[in-house]
Amino acid sequence: MSAPNAHLDKTTTPAGLGTRTDAAVRQLVRNVATNIALGFNALAKSRRSTILPASNTTVALSIALVLAAAASMFFFDAMAVGWARNEAHWFRGAFEKITDLGLSGWFLFPCGFILLFLAAVSSPQLTSSAQGVFAALAARFGFVFFAVALPGLFVSIAKHLIGRARPYVGGHEDPFAYMPLIWRPAFASMPSGHATTAVAAAIAIGTIWPRTRIVMWLYAVTIMFSRVAVLAHHPSDVLAGALVALLGTHWLRRWFATRGLVFRSSDMRANPGPSLSRIKAALRQTLAAR
Repeated sequence: MSAPNAHLDKTTTPAGLGTRTDAAVRQLVRNVATNIALGFNALAKSRRSTILPASNTTVALSIALVLAAAASMFFFDAMAVGWARNEAHWFRGAFEKITDLGLSGWFLFPCGFILLFLAAVSSPQLTSSAQGVFAALAARFGFVFFAVALPGLFVSIAKHLIGRARPYVGGHEDPFAYMPLIWRPAFASMPSGHATTAVAAAIAIGTIWPRTRIVMWLYAVTIMFSRVAVLAHHPSDVLAGALVALLGTHWLRRWFATRGLVFRSSDMRANPGPSLSRIKAALRQTLAAR
């Protein structure tokens, strides 16, 4: 005998729903794999035979940063660290919270998520206009991702090879204390990773979205100052991080430009991105296709 309301204990699935769900998941996986491969192929393809404009401004800024860092080591580092050591506790406590905003994850995780989302939703079933919108967005967020990740990776290795002591390591301040090739956090002061991330993000985001430049540079300067204020770095470490960010983003920008991605090879400015209305239309088409 069947128990009363036995049919309520059974979970029924509409015919074909499971099959359609599995097919949709497989399609998303294929989209991600295909689009990631296309993205890396676009970055790895041979550069176009084009003459890029001279980078006099970058050269001048790089020289200025090198000279400023060297001068700071002799004349300013010890004084700045001495000031930071005697600052008020509330002041340092505030900057200990602010300085965490210089971690690269604040940029890498959102950009990585957006790139995965764009790779998942872009498919041949969409119109060429929608595919073009997603490709343009992926190129821009990909540039920001690599502009932060690659200089950051370089700094993570270089600082341990250089082996400069952080402020007051050993109980006293010595701007010229080095132990090269030692992989210890206490001797990983130059260059500053937080400063590299902040400046790279400011350059990359400000280059693509010029209206953000003031905010991004205020952010970068605040992070750079915070590294000295919390006694994590000397001023010259921060300047060295800014130098790595400048050179890394400049090299990456030229790499993208010679492959017809994001930037014009004629003047290295960013091409106009898709408008908000086009982005909304592409997303609506994607939802309709699902």
